[in-house]
Amino acid sequence: MLVFWKENLVFLAVPKTGTTAIEGALAPRASMVLRDPPILKHSACYRYNRFLKPYFVQAGGQTPELFAVVRHPIDWLSSWYRYRYRDDLIGHENSTRDMTFDDFVLEYCKGKPAPFANVGSQAKFLIVGEGELGVDYLFRYEAQDKLIAFLEERLETTVEFKRLNVSPELSLTLSPEVEEKFRKKCAAEFDVWEMGQA
Repeated sequence: MLVFWKENLVFLAVPKTGTTAIEGALAPRASMVLRDPPILKHSACYRYNRFLKPYFVQAGGQTPELFAVVRHPIDWLSSWYRYRYRDDLIGHENSTRDMTFDDFVLEYCKGKPAPFANVGSQAKFLIVGEGELGVDYLFRYEAQDKLIAFLEERLETTVEFKRLNVSPELSLTLSPEVEEKFRKKCAAEFDVWEMGQA
């Protein structure tokens, strides 16, 4: 999470959406950087609203605007699969080394997935109340130009992202049958991605 106090702006870091690169580019410009523990770095909207927003409002007298990035659900799961495929996780319960991408997505679709597929939800991170988007500005990971233009205008600085914390490169495809099941079982993930600026 990054807080830009003067600009009245807070970045909520959805995991696996380029947050390390965003932090790397903008941390020197931020008033506050929450890196650790992960529960703070990746504070979801509901957690931010409950714990941090009241404190920020009390300290500053106004409600900060929020922005976040959302990634296409299949690409998002692909990034998680590749991240957990790395060598240092071999033999760990979170490793995806001995399964296909289809197997990983099918496990993710379960109500209580195994640890390797228990990676959270972009929809649960970003949606509050009765299906309301919890941030003021939501940018698609696939439309970096919109995010950069917004940040450069709002922060009055040049923004350049470097690739950081990149998952291993693997050629992955999702079978049509599994994709159909994923879209049906996890429709909210696709709905929230549609809310992002393209």
